[in-house]
Amino acid sequence: MNKKEILEIRRQFTPENCSITRICGCYVDYEKEKKAQMSKTFLTLPEEEAFKYFDIFRHTLSGTFGKHLLSVDFPLESELSGEAYQLLCQLRTSRLEDEELVHSFFDKVIENYVFAENYYITLIHAVYDVPGKSSDGSQMFDASDNVYEHILCSICPVKLTKPGLTYNAETDLIEERIRDWFVDAPVGGFLFPAFSDRLCDMHHALYYTKKPEELQPVFIQNVLGGNVPLSAMDQKTSFQALVSDTLGDACHYEAIRNIHESIQEMLEESKDAPEPLELSRSDVKKLLAQEGASEESLLTFEEEFDQMAGESRTLLASNIAGTKHFQVETSVVSVKVPADRSDLISVREIDGRNCLVIPVEDYLEVNGMPAPVFKNSLE
Repeated sequence: MNKKEILEIRRQFTPENCSITRICGCYVDYEKEKKAQMSKTFLTLPEEEAFKYFDIFRHTLSGTFGKHLLSVDFPLESELSGEAYQLLCQLRTSRLEDEELVHSFFDKVIENYVFAENYYITLIHAVYDVPGKSSDGSQMFDASDNVYEHILCSICPVKLTKPGLTYNAETDLIEERIRDWFVDAPVGGFLFPAFSDRLCDMHHALYYTKKPEELQPVFIQNVLGGNVPLSAMDQKTSFQALVSDTLGDACHYEAIRNIHESIQEMLEESKDAPEPLELSRSDVKKLLAQEGASEESLLTFEEEFDQMAGESRTLLASNIAGTKHFQVETSVVSVKVPADRSDLISVREIDGRNCLVIPVEDYLEVNGMPAPVFKNSLE
């Protein structure tokens, strides 16, 4: 799925566009005990309650693609006979009207999702009548191309409100506020099947995590039945290891900066593309070859890349090269500049010592205080 497709599905979570047929919920305490369950036709919900659910669903399809939103692919054996995948398909086909299937799903989530607090699981079924598009790209709502039938799961923490004082209009007094439990924004969830090329994609799901460093691999494997994608941090550390191993002694400051600048240029060229920039094995190999990697080390790189990501896998450029900052650190100093200004930092030998050199034009600030730089101060 790309940004436009994700936004298209998010736009359905409004009163005007709502295509949700049914909603099921399960409230679970910190001891993994079910406290309450519900199953309703979504359109029977009170308006204000429906609005709160719309917020939850939109949150489950928010964040940065490749960090908070990840594509999960299903291995062939999972699609053919995997228990988890078959349950997802049955839930979708049954439109969540089979209570036994829904209960089985909730049990599977509770068993495999790691969370130390109370939480609320919501599961919805929706049928989106996908409008066609004219030759100029505008939507034709009276000419549907296909129907996208899907389920969306959201997992939300349930927290106790903070203690405090409140005004009681009946007694006209300031009193202690009654604490109650409220459903917070989701921390995890998924969309099944994916919506790719504006079509139903049964080979993928879209997975959401509020914390990119906490992917919940057991949940992905056992509840979705899919392959666990590389997290943003895993992609970055794996890329760094590949660069270091392949360049060897040639992995110096200038080489690393050159690779960073090359990726930044590629990101700039593709900034208007609907799909996020992905780097294939051949793309990364080319970058390493430009920095002097030997033929022998490049052959080893190909093997390592395949072991890390698989031949058909790619790395998101935004994950392996920061889009906001270029940072250089020593044991005592950290220097950070905008990602597109890595040229501001250089390494030079001065008086026999390797030094970081940063040009200072006309402005300098020390501990928050302006400290103008004069020529004689540098002599």
